[in-house]
Amino acid sequence: MGIFVTVPDHKPDGPTLNLENLKDAKVLVVGGGGREHAIVDALSRSIYVKKIFCAPGNTGIAALAECVPIGDGKVDELLEFARREHIDLTVVGPEVPLSAGIADAFRAAGLRIFGPSKAAARIESSKSFAKEIMEKKGVPTASYRTFTDYSEALEYVKAGSIPVVLKYDGLAAGKGVVVAMSLEEADAALKDMLLEDVFGKGKVVVEEFLTGPEFSFMALVRGKEVWPLALAQDHKRAFDGDEGPNTGGMGAYSPLPYITPEDEKFALENIMEPVAEGLFEEGCPFEGLLYGGLMKTPQGIKVIEFNCRFGDPETEVVLPRLETDIYTMFSAVVDGTAMPEIRWSDDHVIGFVLASKGYPGKYTKGFEIDGLEEALADPSVRIYHMGTSVKDGKTVTSGGRVMMVTASAPTLKEARDKALSAVDKIRCDNLFHRTDIGHYVL
Repeated sequence: MGIFVTVPDHKPDGPTLNLENLKDAKVLVVGGGGREHAIVDALSRSIYVKKIFCAPGNTGIAALAECVPIGDGKVDELLEFARREHIDLTVVGPEVPLSAGIADAFRAAGLRIFGPSKAAARIESSKSFAKEIMEKKGVPTASYRTFTDYSEALEYVKAGSIPVVLKYDGLAAGKGVVVAMSLEEADAALKDMLLEDVFGKGKVVVEEFLTGPEFSFMALVRGKEVWPLALAQDHKRAFDGDEGPNTGGMGAYSPLPYITPEDEKFALENIMEPVAEGLFEEGCPFEGLLYGGLMKTPQGIKVIEFNCRFGDPETEVVLPRLETDIYTMFSAVVDGTAMPEIRWSDDHVIGFVLASKGYPGKYTKGFEIDGLEEALADPSVRIYHMGTSVKDGKTVTSGGRVMMVTASAPTLKEARDKALSAVDKIRCDNLFHRTDIGHYVL
């Protein structure tokens, strides 16, 4: 299946995982979206996990875990909860608490946590920091320059070629990237980011526009050691045909037939491992899940971005294919023990995001959702909740991306047909979805 595992020289083999010590574990998952629902779902299949808590969780997660009303950014409250409940392992979903230093706080308190330090999380929280690491390690990526001044940035864009990619340097909930197809669009984005401070005060990275299919390379990382997970492709644009504004992701699928084992080996050895090594050399070794947003360009595979956590919605199509007990994988990273063999199902998994009309712009909440039980009648279908809540005993919309409907099957086409059949059974007056997820292959 094209999965490659390397064990670097500095640590030929960790001590064996003591499975007896893992039994009856209590796990806290931090976050409340589709990614966290998929992580909770995977943990619920572990023979070592006795109890799962999720903070804050959501309507769908509540069927598998005890939801705790603590926001994912409330580090002190989460730490106190983990102490009080004698949590054996905390798994952090979103980037915001990681960038705020939740992993540092938990480790300082002697608590086991899966997620990188605040310093290592800069690989996502600072686009310019990520570019500097890539430059030092010779990692293939788009050429770029960083700006804090609007006029200088605009002059640079005018002197270059269009389309051009503009990235806000900090965190922007997946919305801080603009692919400007005209000078006017680039100008408007630069004004938003550098004059209007739409995402806050900060810098902008101006990058060359690359072409080719994108793919998501997620890997477990501990220092210089890198263990790849199955590949996936996300669909960022809001509408069919890759039209419309960028979103947090409108669907995904796994595996990827257009990425060869040679491509994957190249990405591992020339991108993921060097970046892990670069963070180690920078004095901020990465421990957790490193996400590489990559592109197969005509000039070869290049980096689009890095994230310091599981991708969303890629996690929802990757983890259903996982056959290894995920708790043992998390434990191997956290405890410095040998990684178990990571095994994957040959099935194809595809997922369609149902989003509130108007997303990623303004949208209205509180619309009732019916038909979920009918949609789940097919055992190969899973529904991961992203932005739902309960009102008067009814499931209602409470976010931009509301839920993701996934299905697995021996072929991608069969999986797509099953997923779209399940989507058709869901009734809500204010949802839309793309119908062409997986179009690059199908």
